Amino acid sequence: MRAVRREEVADPPYPRAVAKKVLFLYNDPTAAEAMLGDAFVECGYDTHTFEIVTAEGAADPRFDVTLPDPRDYDAVVPLGSRWSVNDGAHGMAWITSEVAMVRDAHEAGVPLLGVCFGGQLLAHALGGSVERSPAPEIGWYDVDSARTDLVPQGPWFEWHFDRFTVPPGAVEVARTGSAPQAFVMGRTMGLQFHPEVDEGLLELWLAGDGAAEIERLGRTADQLRDLTRRELDAATKRVHRLVRSFVETVAQS
Repeated sequence: MRAVRREEVADPPYPRAVAKKVLFLYNDPTAAEAMLGDAFVECGYDTHTFEIVTAEGAADPRFDVTLPDPRDYDAVVPLGSRWSVNDGAHGMAWITSEVAMVRDAHEAGVPLLGVCFGGQLLAHALGGSVERSPAPEIGWYDVDSARTDLVPQGPWFEWHFDRFTVPPGAVEVARTGSAPQAFVMGRTMGLQFHPEVDEGLLELWLAGDGAAEIERLGRTADQLRDLTRRELDAATKRVHRLVRSFVETVAQS
């Protein structure tokens, strides 16, 4: 089965001679770029998307896909997923193909920003590992940042059951007590948390099994909604700072 390509191009906030392009990789039909898209547009990028796992594909994710050439873009952003990077060894060949794509992109010097599953994918591709986290993180967590110029201090949204180990040669720049939260290696930056989350995206995740998952951790969907509503203004500023730092620092290294 081949994934269907869908591209959306956002109008830039100001005219420019040469448009930069960022490609968002959809690894789950419910995991869109949300606030990350706005932040890249603010930095002068046209946004493009490629659906690896469509709504149809999510029903049976055991398929492969032909991915676009990352060298056609100025940045590539693999997004989140309900599946594990380790599922690539269990019939989900698209994961193996995506690992190869991001490894090639890294070696070619294409800037990469991985989010949650995407961050785990980058870690795995560059020699790290992905394992089950002893303490799942769902909700807003304080992240200890060693580089607040790259990862601003403050609560970040988390929703993950796996965690990555930092690849050899990479530098860990943020963490919680349960997992590394960000690393940098050349023009690649992997994140464990979800900077993109807004209220609309949260509602997609609460549908289906999402509400049950957080209830098993002793919380409720309404509590998470309330926290997100209160945190959203500050989180929006943080994600714009993070993306600007990525494109001006990491992507230029």
